Amino acid sequence: MTVETKEKKVKIATRDGFGHEIVELGLKNKNIYVVDIDIGKSCKTTGFMEKLPKQHINVGIAEQNAAGISAGLATTGKIPFISTYAVFGSLRMAEQIRQEVCYPNLNVKIACSHGGLTPANDGGSHQAIEDMGVLRTFPNMTVIMGADYYSTRKLVAQAAEHYGPVYLRFTRDAVPVIYDENEEFTIGKAKRLREGNDLAVIANGDTVHLALEAVKRLEQERFSVTLLDMHTLKPLDREAVVDCAKLGKIITVEDHNIINGLGSAVSEVVAETGGCIVRRIGVQDKFGESAPYEKLMEMNGITVENIVNTAKGLLSS
Repeated sequence: MTVETKEKKVKIATRDGFGHEIVELGLKNKNIYVVDIDIGKSCKTTGFMEKLPKQHINVGIAEQNAAGISAGLATTGKIPFISTYAVFGSLRMAEQIRQEVCYPNLNVKIACSHGGLTPANDGGSHQAIEDMGVLRTFPNMTVIMGADYYSTRKLVAQAAEHYGPVYLRFTRDAVPVIYDENEEFTIGKAKRLREGNDLAVIANGDTVHLALEAVKRLEQERFSVTLLDMHTLKPLDREAVVDCAKLGKIITVEDHNIINGLGSAVSEVVAETGGCIVRRIGVQDKFGESAPYEKLMEMNGITVENIVNTAKGLLSS
């Protein structure tokens, strides 16, 4: 169930969800390790380091070494979680992830904070807008981004149980709580938040709360909208997309380049099945810049208003 009470106003960064959950997982399973890249404070792994020092390794500012060490740990039965910023965990380590983790299909998790535009004032160099698109092209890789604190905790726990390479993306900025702590999630299975007949909105990560607000506004105007939280980009819930395509109109919303992200993944399925128009809302194939997070989202049209207007435009066409 979604949180519809005053709790909805609570905002927590999803990196905090990772930081809290990884401690619980490590206490239960001594094979779970955190491999830090000297930014534990920002990535919320200091609690793990303090409580489980024998399961914690800090390699310093050496992302590629972290991938190699984690691959080695995985060959001994350990479950390493590499913890760094998304821009480094996806791009700086790309060759090592491909060759040393995905190619041998090792049980390594890459847990990255500062995904998408949430690094905000840190500028384009730190805003990972290509990460999920790059890593979804690697065979054996699973790609996940939770929408809020509770979904992130549940998905991190599932990733620890799931064998194989997993990329987990978190926000630096606080985002609204959508779910309650009892909500369950399944890797590869979209979460359906609304059921409608006019069109479908498919969102992931920090854009889900925007899509939910937009759908509520559309419902107030008597439009009937299906809303999916597509927390797993790969493997994509193909069945859910095919079901949405039957409505003939889909809007995708993501804090990621519209090229090779959620919009592209959905469009690939629609192109194979036909009979549907897809409109992609996301980063408009350009680098970010230094500005407040909300301003950067607005500059790329990732807003409640743009989702509503795009929906109305589709429905009137």
